[in-house]
Amino acid sequence: MLGYLRRNVSLSIGILLLSLLALFIAIGSLTVDTDLARPLSVRALQPPSWDNLFGTDRQGRDLLAAMVAGTPLTLKIGFIAGFLGVGIGTVLAFIAGYYRGLTDTVIRGIADIGLTVPGLLVLIIIAVSVRGGLTVNEMALVVASLAWLNPTRTIRAQVLTLRERGYVEVARLNGMSGPEIILREMMPNLLPYLAATLVNAVSAAILASVGLEVLGLGPLESPTLGMTLYWINFNAAILNGWWWWWVAPTVIILIVFLGLFFLTVGLDEIANPRLRQAA
Repeated sequence: MLGYLRRNVSLSIGILLLSLLALFIAIGSLTVDTDLARPLSVRALQPPSWDNLFGTDRQGRDLLAAMVAGTPLTLKIGFIAGFLGVGIGTVLAFIAGYYRGLTDTVIRGIADIGLTVPGLLVLIIIAVSVRGGLTVNEMALVVASLAWLNPTRTIRAQVLTLRERGYVEVARLNGMSGPEIILREMMPNLLPYLAATLVNAVSAAILASVGLEVLGLGPLESPTLGMTLYWINFNAAILNGWWWWWVAPTVIILIVFLGLFFLTVGLDEIANPRLRQAA
């Protein structure tokens, strides 16, 4: 395992970055009072110091506490939306790719049409239509409403390839039913690809949620990374020179996306025989 990680540099970097992020959350949750992430908890607009390592914002929140409390919420949105998107997409892709016919035409048509529509615009319309504002879980469901489109299309293409493999034909001749062939023969061979697709979906879901939150359409009462960026923009922190306000969330978001990106590239090497042979 360690030998493979040394060869697969992208996977190693991704695991390292995400492990550092998990360590920050774990240690922070044990040592930092997350109640300080609430407004009016500390003196406002204080630069980093021993008392407030990341400084404070204009709302009187300790930014270290906000990052410790908000990073898991942002990741929660991404994981819920990513798992739902890939889960629904995988089911639809196997149904469409294996059974073909009218079912394939309908599912493929809906996915293709959905991918031509600007996703952020649709998410904005859905988020605006929710009365009373969104919670973290509702934000995840909003993002998941479109997260299944791309997985459906890409996984279907893989299923079409596997469908013509010799071992699938042998299983069909042995009298195995469609669901048995999918679960016992095709699914295990697609697990590395599904893992890479899941990581990519989580990254896309986090990006979508941050985009909505920056526009002020997220959970206003939650200190997610996107909502922190919204308040930075709302209070013109960059123009006012409050650099410590935007540095912390920007660095954490950068670590999240770089970690997920390198993890996707590393998993893609496992799923793609050509890349694996090149390595």
